[in-house]
Amino acid sequence: MKKMILVGRSECGKTTLRQALKGKKIHYKKTQYINYYDVIIDTPGEYAENAGLARALALYAYESDVVALLLSSTEPYSLYPPCVSGVCSRPVIGIVTQIDDPDGDVEQAVAWLELTGCERIFKVSSYTGEGIWEILEYLRDDGDVLPWDKKEDAEKPRDVLSTKHMVAV
Repeated sequence: MKKMILVGRSECGKTTLRQALKGKKIHYKKTQYINYYDVIIDTPGEYAENAGLARALALYAYESDVVALLLSSTEPYSLYPPCVSGVCSRPVIGIVTQIDDPDGDVEQAVAWLELTGCERIFKVSSYTGEGIWEILEYLRDDGDVLPWDKKEDAEKPRDVLSTKHMVAV
């Protein structure tokens, strides 16, 4: 799988998304420092919120294959400046989190991520599993076997697979 760095402000859902992508039980865990996992680099929100710490994000972006800008659907503003993806030498994707929140505005978050220049935008709910498999498909390299590729699931269309199958990586 391609290695992805998760960037976003505090409490936008970076660690929760990482847990969902890995098929782990979701529980709150404050990220205090950069966590370097096998295919995911999870960063503290403070690194994106403070210019002095943001330099570390640039360094870790070089360790990844894909840069993911996360934005919660409940955000009152965008942390990212327009066209910011142009300064990155990696593909930049956008991920709208918390799409199942009744107070969220998914379309506003999508519009803000479009302004950054993201090449693709995913809408996800880490709790329901919606959109998780699309990110996994995007990160897939040749030869990667994902849970829904197993022979027993080969006849099932991807959109009707249970959440358990989609996030069990």
